[in-house]
Amino acid sequence: MTKLAIIYYSATGHGTTMARRVAAAAESAGAEVRVRHVAETRDPESFAQNPAWTANYEATKDLPVATGEDIVWADAVIFGSPTRFGSTTSQFQTFMDSLGRLWAEGKLADKVYAAWTSTESPHGGQETTLMGLYVSLMHFGGIIVPPGYTDHLKFVDGNPYGVSLVATRDNINGIDDATANALDHLAHRVVTVAGRLATL
Repeated sequence: MTKLAIIYYSATGHGTTMARRVAAAAESAGAEVRVRHVAETRDPESFAQNPAWTANYEATKDLPVATGEDIVWADAVIFGSPTRFGSTTSQFQTFMDSLGRLWAEGKLADKVYAAWTSTESPHGGQETTLMGLYVSLMHFGGIIVPPGYTDHLKFVDGNPYGVSLVATRDNINGIDDATANALDHLAHRVVTVAGRLATL
């Protein structure tokens, strides 16, 4: 059975919803799934004026927090982070920066990796965020498994690099059908490829 870690940061809740969707799809594909959120590094008072951010913080603050050991445990990892100026968030990057020891020990290599992201506007840096994250995963020695255009539904959501959501204030915590289908496909593809690699 493939062990899949889903490691994500979410501010206003879209990423939390996406993580749950990926987890359900991966479990239906036969994976053992571990979902971990990246700890919030901002003082809650700094986003108290944002009800969605506060609500997501309160809903997730007592859940298990991601550590490098979750990656060590896994055969495959699907990461998620909103986009900030064309890159992952500072919270997510703080997590990535904490992985130096495990990287140096070679414990992050030879695992399957993929990712999703979200922005508030179309073309808001989604592809650069995923590509930038994949550069880090290349440094790990990871096996990057993008969805490509391996299913017709990818011509609908239009992102061959991973999955991306346009997350507006009008769809708080919601994801559209195209994104939901793309997340399902990504999870199934990662689990399938990781399973095949395990038999080599």
